[in-house]
Amino acid sequence: MVDTGLLKIKSEEIIEFSSEIGITFGFAESLTGGMISSSVVNVPGASAVFKGSVVSYTNEIKERVLGVPSGIIDAHTEVSGECAQAMAEGAHDILGVDLAVSVTGIAGPAGSLPGKPVGTVFVGYCYSGPNVKDMISGSVEYHFAGTRNEVRITTALTALNTAISLIREGRA
Repeated sequence: MVDTGLLKIKSEEIIEFSSEIGITFGFAESLTGGMISSSVVNVPGASAVFKGSVVSYTNEIKERVLGVPSGIIDAHTEVSGECAQAMAEGAHDILGVDLAVSVTGIAGPAGSLPGKPVGTVFVGYCYSGPNVKDMISGSVEYHFAGTRNEVRITTALTALNTAISLIREGRA
C-alpha cells in the first residue's frame, strides 16, 4: 500500500521551495484526475505559488485546451513522453507559470496499449525558473505496479518529486 501521507509532505515541500525561490507552478493531469492539485491546495499558503491545473482526462482536452498536436497522439498515443512533454509545455503557457509538470499514463485495471502495459506512466515538465539558463522541457517514463489507486498515488508522488528536483537543482 502506498502511503498517502507522503502526498502531504511533498506538497508542503514544493510550496516551501517555490516560495523560497519565488516561482509559480501548475500541473496538467490526466490519470491522476486532479489528485496532485488537490494535495497541493490542502496546504495553507499554496495560493502564493500554485496558479492552477488542467485536468485533461481525454485526448480532446489535451488537444483543445493544452494544445497537444493531434499528430503527437496519432504517432505516439496519449500515453507517451511526447504527449507528456507537450502537455507540460501547454500548461506552462496557458497557466503562465515558471514550472509545469504533467502526467499521463495507464492506471488500470484495463486499458493497456501495445507495448504500454498497465502502470506505464510519463511525467512531463517545462521549467523556466531562475536556476536554469534557458527553458527546459522533457519527460520521463515510469512503470508502476499496484492497484489503480496505488498507480495514481505513486504517479502523484513522482510528479511532486519531479517538480521539487527541478526547483532545487534545475533538472528532473
